[in-house]
Amino acid sequence: MKQFYSIAELVAANLPDLPRTEKSLDNLARAKWRGNDATARRVPGKTKPVWEYHISLLPQAAQTRLLIVHSAPANDDRNLKAEKKAALWRRFEALSKDHKAACEGRLKLLLEIIRLTSAGIQVVAAISMAAKGRAVSQRTYYNWLSMVEGIDRQDWLAALAPSFSTERPRSDCDPRAWEYLTSDYLRAEAPKFSSCYRRMMKAAEKEGWKPIPHERSLRRRLDAEVSEAVQKLARNGKEKAKGLYPAQRRTRSHLHAMQMVNMDGHKLDVFVRVPWSLQPVRMFLVGIQDLYSGKILAWRLSDSENKETVRLVIGDMVEQFGIPDRIYLDNGRSFASKWISGGAATRYRFKVREEDPEGLLVTLGIEPRWTNPYSGQSKPIERAWGDLAENISKHPFCAGAYTGNKPDAKPENYGNRAVPLEDFRAHVGREIVEHNARTGRKAQTCKGRSFDETFQASIDAGAIVRWPTAAQRSLWLLASEVIRAQKGSGEIHYHGNRYWSRELNQYAGQKVTIRFDPDNLHGSIKVYDLKNSLICDAACIADAGFDDQEAARQHARKRRDYQKAIAAEKAAQTALSASQLADILTRGETGRAKQDPIQPKVTRLVRGNLALQQQPVADDGAFEDSFSRALSRVAGESAVIQFPQGDRSGK
Repeated sequence: MKQFYSIAELVAANLPDLPRTEKSLDNLARAKWRGNDATARRVPGKTKPVWEYHISLLPQAAQTRLLIVHSAPANDDRNLKAEKKAALWRRFEALSKDHKAACEGRLKLLLEIIRLTSAGIQVVAAISMAAKGRAVSQRTYYNWLSMVEGIDRQDWLAALAPSFSTERPRSDCDPRAWEYLTSDYLRAEAPKFSSCYRRMMKAAEKEGWKPIPHERSLRRRLDAEVSEAVQKLARNGKEKAKGLYPAQRRTRSHLHAMQMVNMDGHKLDVFVRVPWSLQPVRMFLVGIQDLYSGKILAWRLSDSENKETVRLVIGDMVEQFGIPDRIYLDNGRSFASKWISGGAATRYRFKVREEDPEGLLVTLGIEPRWTNPYSGQSKPIERAWGDLAENISKHPFCAGAYTGNKPDAKPENYGNRAVPLEDFRAHVGREIVEHNARTGRKAQTCKGRSFDETFQASIDAGAIVRWPTAAQRSLWLLASEVIRAQKGSGEIHYHGNRYWSRELNQYAGQKVTIRFDPDNLHGSIKVYDLKNSLICDAACIADAGFDDQEAARQHARKRRDYQKAIAAEKAAQTALSASQLADILTRGETGRAKQDPIQPKVTRLVRGNLALQQQPVADDGAFEDSFSRALSRVAGESAVIQFPQGDRSGK
């Protein structure tokens, strides 16, 4: 380990129990450390000899620090000179403009004095010649020389910076009082500082906390020690604190039309009269926007954000403009419904089951991406809603029906009228067309063009867009649900209706996916397996009255037709009869197959009298005599036996 250190090295090490400036440490060394040649020595320097001092002269804490710094393997590659240079320039950059100008004046005078003394002019004369009336003494000159001693020439400007602290000393305050004050002030209720200070003074008088500085002193200390971000987070919430960090600015110039879209809903501030409610309602505008151009591609009005409306809006977009590669959605219940995003790898709503049907987006090959809730920067369509809310809700067409954008901003004519639904739908359509066709857009991709022109230019430039097939068109017109087919016939029960087709016999008791139109549950439904393969179109089976004879005849006729079809199919599947099957098996065989006797490998002796006893053979004559006697007995007991006429022989 190194044993001798210069003043500059000791200051750079920032040792405890020692002065932190070179001048103060050099004064200490002159007074106490010099005088013993074994612990203090002079070695050659760059410009003049430099004093070095043995480590044993240092306080114990300083020795321990040097031992750790110079002995730890993690610090073997430290460059103390580079660290000192970086510290000098950090201190210089922290100075004000006036102090930096003072450093430049010091450097200019120092270089001029050195040039004159090098030419043989006395120091006093050189100082007077270089200073030209400035108050620079010989002692000041030597102080400047000591400040740049052992430092490279390019770092002299930073080394000549004045060493003073800009921090003002803090007034003493009882730690318990300070803790009470900060805890009271940093609350979600955001109380005023003066109120918190008064409560703290009352608590200090009760608990005996001393000393307590003036209110302004503690206010300055709070602003100095507690950052603005912490105060915002504690008093205004995390959303306000998040605003202190600069938002990400994302460009869309690398995209093309229909590559990515984003979707959201907005509740319009207009009273609308609808057929299904006696009271006026506020309608939701659900729409899809192209990310590249900003054009509104499809939209629908609904009294709520629901999965049916979302599905229909996606269908409108696909019908007219094609299938995008990716869609950005809000993680709401309607957008994350299994009807829309079921089967997606990044679906984080509701319980995920293996038998869930594939949603519309997954089936069409659209990758869903979920945005942060209440984050306008994540969805550019939020900017479009702000523009459309102004043009739609505050249009003269909606005068008297405007509700205001918050409860305390109601207009004077609040509730005077409600716009009929069909008229309001036409009004929204006109404003969206105007929104897309308005020129002078300042977006990076528009460059003064309208959204329509930007979208069309990208399409004409060769943007690749996928289009749906005829089979895919039913996906957004029909909702999907997983249902277990009934045992036996395989019929499907849903919302009180029954659906059946003969193909469902194969899936009796199994789970299947049904796709249907929610607005026409009495029509037919499409039945798919869990792999989304079409099974059949199942018609709705209507209920019949108990005494409806015609319905009974129709049902019987359909059952007979079904049985005939099954019988015909059975006949087609059983081309060979049972006799033909047997004939194929016995063809070419003669007589009964003789089997060889099976001889056991192990036998045993027979014990006891097991010889067969000879049985007497019955005589045929004795049998006939017995039969005659029995016959005569029966004849004697039962009167006369009648024989057919013409045969009296009795035989």
